[in-house]
Amino acid sequence: MMIPTTMLTRRKFVSNGLTIGGGLSLGAMASPLLAEDAPITGHASLKAHAEAHGLLAGAAVDVRLLASDETYARVLSEQYSILVAENAMKWKSLRPAPDKYSFEGADALVAFAESHKIKVRGHNFVWHEAIPDWFSTTVTKENAKQFLVDHIMTVGGRYKGKMHSWDVVNEAVLPKDGRPDGLRKSPWMELLGPDYLDIAYRTARQADPHALLTYNEYGVEYDNEDEAARRAATLQLLRRLKAANVPLDAVGIQSHIKAGSAFTIGQGLRDYMASIRQMGLKIFVTELDVNEDDLPYDDVAQRDHTIAETYRDYLGTVLSEPAVTAILTWGVSDSHTWLNSGPTHKKKQPNRPQRPLPFDGAYRPKEAFFAIRDSFDKRKSGRP
Repeated sequence: MMIPTTMLTRRKFVSNGLTIGGGLSLGAMASPLLAEDAPITGHASLKAHAEAHGLLAGAAVDVRLLASDETYARVLSEQYSILVAENAMKWKSLRPAPDKYSFEGADALVAFAESHKIKVRGHNFVWHEAIPDWFSTTVTKENAKQFLVDHIMTVGGRYKGKMHSWDVVNEAVLPKDGRPDGLRKSPWMELLGPDYLDIAYRTARQADPHALLTYNEYGVEYDNEDEAARRAATLQLLRRLKAANVPLDAVGIQSHIKAGSAFTIGQGLRDYMASIRQMGLKIFVTELDVNEDDLPYDDVAQRDHTIAETYRDYLGTVLSEPAVTAILTWGVSDSHTWLNSGPTHKKKQPNRPQRPLPFDGAYRPKEAFFAIRDSFDKRKSGRP
């Protein structure tokens, strides 16, 4: 593994001009975990600690920042061994017109990763959201299969041999839609029926025989009725695909979790992961962050501590499962989180930006950074 020759501490992160303004002052973060002389790069980075325990440490990337924000790019290269595009590899970004592709953003991420010897996940080939505006008036039951196959062959083929894994199908399960198989009534379901999953995975294997083909799902973490139903439906889907010899290598657990949730994370998730492992599949934590809208207090240090403990508790559960080989947060810095990008009237705390990620708005490591790193260290050694 490449380790930077200059190892930065929290103090040097600031003194070297690596902050971009805003965020909490260092003096306000009075905690042994946040000591200014605590090393955070080189052998003290997230990726080094992860690698020592058979894991990949990663994050989702806003590709627009790679060229415009030097600090952002540096943090990515210093801290992570695997990256995934937030949006640049979704249909809406790649397909400006039915007969046109736009690869600028996706190419930029792959080039950045290659230059820093970082792995890349593809996200995603099939989803019911992020579909181009032209889709609904152009794609029909008669041509849907050809559009799907052409898309996967074109995109997967372009990055053949360069991808660690692909989220081939994202969020195909929704029990409340009422189908006996628990599948979502998505545009692809309406056009092709449940066979769209088989088509997508078989085509993805043809496009890139070496990428780990992944099914990615959310809302399976908590011990409550709704998420238990989604876990059961997802396992039903996975067993059906395996029985049909559909190529499938891994399952993604998105892990958009909540600080202050009324529900617990425990046996339901552990049993779910064990069932996946028993099918011979790897597990990736693909979109981890901590939503703190339910926290009733505004004090930043108190919120940051609760968020860090939420990371610690969740990763303690997840990393007890040996099939888990990668942990990716959905973003890097609080200044670029999707949790602060939606309409404020829909947030429980509309005047309080969330702090859900390991780095603050000035790219300083928070208590969450150390909680994640410590969680890696408590994991028994293995290899991804």
